[in-house]
Amino acid sequence: MKNKGYIISGIQQMGVGVFDLTEAWDWYIRAFGMDCRIFEDEAEARLMLPYTGGEPRSRHAVLAMNLQSGGGFEVWQHKGKIPEYRDRETRLGDLGIFACKMKVKDVESAWKYYSANNFEVTGKPAVDPAGRKSFFIKDPFGNLFHIVGATDWFMNLKKISGGSYGAIIGVSDISRALGLYSDILGYDRVVYDTTGTFDDLAAVPGGNGRFRRVLLAPSRPFHGGFNPIFGQSVIELVQALDSEPTRIFEGRLWGDPGFIHLCYDISGMDNLRKYCSEKGFPFTVDSQESHEGSSFDMGEAAGYFAYIEDPDGTLIEFVETHKVPILKKLGWYLDMRRRDPNKPLPAWMIKSLRFSRVKGKSQARGNSH
Repeated sequence: MKNKGYIISGIQQMGVGVFDLTEAWDWYIRAFGMDCRIFEDEAEARLMLPYTGGEPRSRHAVLAMNLQSGGGFEVWQHKGKIPEYRDRETRLGDLGIFACKMKVKDVESAWKYYSANNFEVTGKPAVDPAGRKSFFIKDPFGNLFHIVGATDWFMNLKKISGGSYGAIIGVSDISRALGLYSDILGYDRVVYDTTGTFDDLAAVPGGNGRFRRVLLAPSRPFHGGFNPIFGQSVIELVQALDSEPTRIFEGRLWGDPGFIHLCYDISGMDNLRKYCSEKGFPFTVDSQESHEGSSFDMGEAAGYFAYIEDPDGTLIEFVETHKVPILKKLGWYLDMRRRDPNKPLPAWMIKSLRFSRVKGKSQARGNSH
């Protein structure tokens, strides 16, 4: 995004609201190797008032990554109230983040692994409109993950999967949504744009309906400091054509169970703020403005964060990282503001994050071949 005055390094994390953080994170370690803790924090979410009922909310959150490649998860649990599940089944085409895409090296091998290890797999691998195989698995909390093949990897940790690789997002009008996803986020290459019913979606709730689906990828690869680990990603927009979709978070708060946001690591927050406003997607939350230019402290990390909404209210977060722990035991924190934002960090430096890895209770039989 250099010509627009800001840089997107890739998907930093998928926000996942959960009922019990300890239980959920343990499952994500076992299923997806999300064992590298970047930060963990218990505090009040004071700046998200438009999405938390107008009052600060106590929460417990952890940002965890799989150092093999891909974006991480921000696992988020309300502490001051009982997390509220949706009162109905979420169906394909409902407005919001329907599924998180997860990257694997080999789809067939991943399907065999998840099937053999008692994960809830929704059918066999099927071919999408681009001729690529994929399948879905469901976590114990009702969230769907779309398992797709990818070729860009950072470390070889012998894990069956990498991290988050994008999302399937339900929208009411794909043409309107493209202003955000293709323009602002840079997914400007159409891999396919097709309408009909699809065998590869038939196994998910509502998947037998008729849809327009558009798979988007960036024509210019994402780059920047942490891009070597975040890698590339895709966004799939799905519009229901024969049913009336509902909003996935209608009547609930940000942080309640489900995919609460999709977050991008960026540089150039001032230029991004200006560009988003010009394109009709103004910041709805802005930590830089709220803190009068000071970094927002996230316990073990710091930076700016901001949110915009897509035309249907789906939340996209931007984080400009200032401080990130590299070797916390030695008190070594990296100041990203002193670096050229276009240049990737040295591989050895990113790999040192492995010293922040934790073990899940069930990791002994975890995410590996």
